[in-house]
Amino acid sequence: MRRLRTWRPLLRLAWRNAVRSKGRSALVLVMIALPVLGVVAADVVMQTSDVNASEGLSRQLGAADARVSFQKGINRVRQGVDPDRDSSMGSGRGKAPLLDVADVEEALGREVRATEMHDASGRVPVDKGVASVAVTQLDLGDPITDGIFEVEDGRVPAADDEVVVNRALASRGSFAVGDPLEMGGRGTFTVVGIGESSSYLDFPLVVGPSDELGGKTHGSRTLLVDAGPVTWGDVRALNAIGGTVLSRAVVLDPPPDSELPAAVRGSQGTDDALLAVVALIVVMALIEVVLLAGPAFAVGAKRQSRVLALMAATGGTPQQTRRAVLASGIVLGGLGAALGVVLGVALAFVAMPVVQNFSNMWLGPFEVPWLHLLGIASFGLVSALLAAVVPAWIAGKQDVVAVLAGRRGDRPAGLRSPIVGLMLLALGIGGAAYGARANGSGEFFIAGAAILAVLGMVLLVPVVVAGLARLSTHLPLTLRYAVRDAARHRTRTVPAVAAVAATVCGVVALGIANASDSYANEATYSPMMPIGNAALNAPSATKADWRALQDALERELPDSRVTAVSGIATDFGSHGFRDFEFRVPDRRFLLESYSSAFGSAVLVSDGDYPEVLPEVSDSDRARAQAVLAEGGAVVFASQPSDARQVRIAMRTYSGGADRPEVERTTVPAQVVVLPGSTAPAQAVVSPEVAARLGDEAITAGLFVDGSVSKEQERSAREAVAGIQRHASLYVERGYEGDDETMILLLVLGALGGLLMLGGTLTATFLALSDARPDLATLAAVGASPRARRGVAASYAVVVGLVGAVMGAAIGFIPGVAVTYPLTGQQGGVCTFTGSGGASGCEPGTAFPSHFLDVPWLLIGTLVVALPLVTALVVGLTTRSRLPMVARLT
Repeated sequence: MRRLRTWRPLLRLAWRNAVRSKGRSALVLVMIALPVLGVVAADVVMQTSDVNASEGLSRQLGAADARVSFQKGINRVRQGVDPDRDSSMGSGRGKAPLLDVADVEEALGREVRATEMHDASGRVPVDKGVASVAVTQLDLGDPITDGIFEVEDGRVPAADDEVVVNRALASRGSFAVGDPLEMGGRGTFTVVGIGESSSYLDFPLVVGPSDELGGKTHGSRTLLVDAGPVTWGDVRALNAIGGTVLSRAVVLDPPPDSELPAAVRGSQGTDDALLAVVALIVVMALIEVVLLAGPAFAVGAKRQSRVLALMAATGGTPQQTRRAVLASGIVLGGLGAALGVVLGVALAFVAMPVVQNFSNMWLGPFEVPWLHLLGIASFGLVSALLAAVVPAWIAGKQDVVAVLAGRRGDRPAGLRSPIVGLMLLALGIGGAAYGARANGSGEFFIAGAAILAVLGMVLLVPVVVAGLARLSTHLPLTLRYAVRDAARHRTRTVPAVAAVAATVCGVVALGIANASDSYANEATYSPMMPIGNAALNAPSATKADWRALQDALERELPDSRVTAVSGIATDFGSHGFRDFEFRVPDRRFLLESYSSAFGSAVLVSDGDYPEVLPEVSDSDRARAQAVLAEGGAVVFASQPSDARQVRIAMRTYSGGADRPEVERTTVPAQVVVLPGSTAPAQAVVSPEVAARLGDEAITAGLFVDGSVSKEQERSAREAVAGIQRHASLYVERGYEGDDETMILLLVLGALGGLLMLGGTLTATFLALSDARPDLATLAAVGASPRARRGVAASYAVVVGLVGAVMGAAIGFIPGVAVTYPLTGQQGGVCTFTGSGGASGCEPGTAFPSHFLDVPWLLIGTLVVALPLVTALVVGLTTRSRLPMVARLT
């Protein structure tokens, strides 16, 4: 036994046992490698996607040593290392002039060579009409610009009337090398090259050297400077004259924080909230891996129980017994961590082209953060050791005589663990309730409460499993056998059930939070017009323009009906503007907020309720049409009112006037509450009311009644942009959840299902492996061959269903609690109804304190469907017959 005092022989023994028990070892490796693989892949993808300052130098500087930007009126700047990411503040005294290359030379005290660069926007005729493009005024023939734009077909511009375009613009405008390209108001240029920017991916881009290309640049100037290494002292010197500097030398070798200006030093700090979230994820992931790998080490220790008992009987100490089990954790944990790192890097490499499709900017070079991966691998090794701690502790306390006699089973559970579990669960519920009502930092209390609740749940799993065994009397044989065997061998059952429960708990909590946030956004969303319709607004359009715009929309949207919308003019460009105020005697303001998709928020109709407005009740519509036919007005409000008259104040602000001209009148009116928290117009008035205000109706926009696809929308935008420069098309598609929300739900479901499936299958096959003697005995006394399949499927049901139900119940605690700080409303007025509104919220009442939406489909899939599918898979893939084995193992 003296040789076993060192770790070396124990590690060799663990390696031999791992090789001998290939199936069990493979399961442990999967349980450890799978989380490591996922974290490594995510880390590599995130690091590659994040183009930091040093990686983006060639995109922003080309071959230059620095980029210096000046702004007229700014004569002093305070900045961080990277002015694009860190805070930078400018100050000016008097009328500071716009500086140039000579000022840079004076500040640096040496001669420099520079080329000017200017970013702007423009309009280019394309196949369907006119497209908005990004424009970069830059001489690509200067070697200092190498790396900013790569020409793939043709050459770089050599004259002021030449440009290059990227493939996104070339495909939309059918441009080829040698074709003319018109820039609205800036002349016609010749396309001499097609390529790709090092920054833009699919947004149309034009690059050329002409001063006319970038438009007016009197207010700012950007210089790419070739002046040798621009040190931090040089940056401070340029800051002193008003220059903002991105220096290659400073980014690659940044100064210490003590040399940064105090005003921007705080922006270099770490986000405490981000650290808290990362810490929570790490702790939960650690618990998850420990619980998933624990059953495998428990079965492994049980397989070695006779060997360990013989070792103890011949003089081995409990410490040596524990070390023998922990050695398995070191061997399998190290292998699993290494395997997870290698496969994670490979998965990230394969996934990067897919990730690139979701970004409009080129992502960075493939980056493997080896220091991060070392920490993640260490995490995998530590999790394996922690997973082996409990089996090692149990092995050190096993009854040597009972093991050598062939008696099997775990010790009865004590009362200490359930009591501690109840206390932790109570603390978790209390912390979640406090965090839900806390004025600030409530999310941190809820996160901590979630960890306490999960730990309490883990300690309560043995009680639940034992209770189910007592209630299994009337269950079918195979299911009754599985439940009682699970209770008898809690060492491998409890961690598996707890792992499934912890997985489902996290998915349910995040799913409720995400679904509730999306539900709050949907409930408070206000449509500008009926769903599927569109509105065209074109300020300063003439009557001829409106006719041409209507023709263009009818041509591009042949299945839709296009009609003109009348309104009172509110915007006169440089000549001024006007606004309206509608009041009733008992209220100062009728509307909390409004927003119009047309050129006026006061529409004009001679009797019909405008189709552009959301639907109202039949009674409101009838009253509205009656009051319009009588020469009155329909006024929209946030709360109901019985007023039959409204006072209108029209204020006209003329250019140069100190005070507005005010016209007031009182007219018959009908107050209507529209669905939606923001009204799409202030009012609809009759032509008589418009005349009393001294104005006549004009065309305020075009209304498109029909379903407009996204492809039709893009074509229509380009068509109308070619007719009227300021025309804008808005398509009402209702509330659309962002892609991140849908992706998050899919990822949560997939990740939860994968971990749950892995935990259930691991526990089931380990249980079957451990129960081989019992199953063989059942076969010997007359059990049918299908009995083993039934027992296998029953094991999967017990582990998966019990864990999923417990996890879902615990997941509701942080999930519901976090909806309070996440979706809480302060002092709002509920003006929405229908399927998108909150339950019990009627127009004119206060917003609910929070929004709650439970993703029952996600929860039902995890709690019911997935355990049953897993059981079916296990039952179909399990061998029906086993060779007879000895009862004693």
